[in-house]
Amino acid sequence: PAGTRLDGDALVVGAAEGSDFWRTTHYGFLHDDGHALLAEWPEDAAVEVTFDASSLTALYDQAGIMLWAGPEQWIKTGLELSDGVLHLGAVVTNGVSDWSLAPVPEWAGQLVTVRASRGGVAGDSVVLRARTETSGWRTLRVAPFTAGAASAGPLICAPMGGDLEVRFTRWEL
Repeated sequence: PAGTRLDGDALVVGAAEGSDFWRTTHYGFLHDDGHALLAEWPEDAAVEVTFDASSLTALYDQAGIMLWAGPEQWIKTGLELSDGVLHLGAVVTNGVSDWSLAPVPEWAGQLVTVRASRGGVAGDSVVLRARTETSGWRTLRVAPFTAGAASAGPLICAPMGGDLEVRFTRWEL
C-alpha cells in the first residue's frame, strides 16, 4: 500500500493509485497489485472486517475482505463505488474473474462489517454477507471456494484514484 499507520486501535491504510485485483474476463487485463493484509483462514471458519465507508469517493474505490487461495483462485468482497453509487460487491475468481453488485447508497459514511463464512455440505463454498451498525445482515452471494489452505484479511484497492485511505476498526475470525 501507499501507506499504513495505527490510529488508536484502528489500522489506516492508503491505497496506491491504480491498485486492483482482476483476472482477464471482459476487460482482457490482469491486475494483481491490490492491497490485502492476510492471515491463515481455517476451513469451517468465518472472517469479519469492519471499516469506515466514508472515504470511498472515487470511481471503483474498494474496501473489504480478500479471500486468497492463490493467484487464480481468490475472492474479494466489500464495498465499491460504481456509477456514482456505493455498492456491496464481490469478485469471484476461478481462473477468470466475475463481478456482482448490489446498490447500498444508504451505507455511505457508515461503519460496515463484511463477513465471509467457509462451509457448505462438502466444505466447498463461501457465504458473503455485510451489515452496518443500523442494518441487519445482507447476503450478497454464495460462491464456490474449493481451496483447502487459504488466507483472508482486510482489502483496499484504488483502480482509478490515488488518494484513497480507509480506516479498518476490526478484523476477527
